[in-house]
Amino acid sequence: MVHDSALARGETDFAADRLREQFGRPVFLVHRLDRATSGCLLLAFDRDSASALGKALMSQDFEKDYLAVCRGWPEPAEGVIDHPLDGGPGKPQKKPAITAYARLATAELEIPSAQHPTSRYALLRCTPQTGRFRQIRRHLKHLHHHMIGDSSHGDGRHNQAFRMMGVHRMLLHAYRLSFPHPLDGRRITAIAPGDDEWNRAMARLGWSDVMEAALQRPPGT
Repeated sequence: MVHDSALARGETDFAADRLREQFGRPVFLVHRLDRATSGCLLLAFDRDSASALGKALMSQDFEKDYLAVCRGWPEPAEGVIDHPLDGGPGKPQKKPAITAYARLATAELEIPSAQHPTSRYALLRCTPQTGRFRQIRRHLKHLHHHMIGDSSHGDGRHNQAFRMMGVHRMLLHAYRLSFPHPLDGRRITAIAPGDDEWNRAMARLGWSDVMEAALQRPPGT
């Protein structure tokens, strides 16, 4: 968990607390990641910087790119998911939610699925234009291309198949953040490589080279 909240459900270990201890000073969260999502997380050391970055987050100046593995091959290969979402538990009002995606790679594994002897998977770059509750995960479910490893909105049969391959995590990774520095406006871009389990999934799907290329040449570079 990034920080303590109503969703923590008795958790006591939080990223924000670890970082405060590590740096020996206050930290201020600029945004959050779902508990099962890896990758870039932006924090500030003072309130003014956090406020400036928070304003950038609400504008087109702040870019977030995720990598996601889903079942099936979404068509078209590039598109925009425009589907309103509620705010999660206790927040039933639906608000606009938009996610752009691009299909970076496809694979077909000998895993039986329904009437088919194989299963298809795709690696997507997802760029949320809004910041709704579990937006990418729920948008992929809306397309019927469920995210692998998502126990809340995914497909249990495919999740189990990946667990049998030694991949027990949700395959959603916030691999790129790009934003203006709050003091001088210079462009800062952060890139996060995948962890061992993510890399194991990429190798099993034959996408190690695709992943390496995505990290070396992110969008806009």
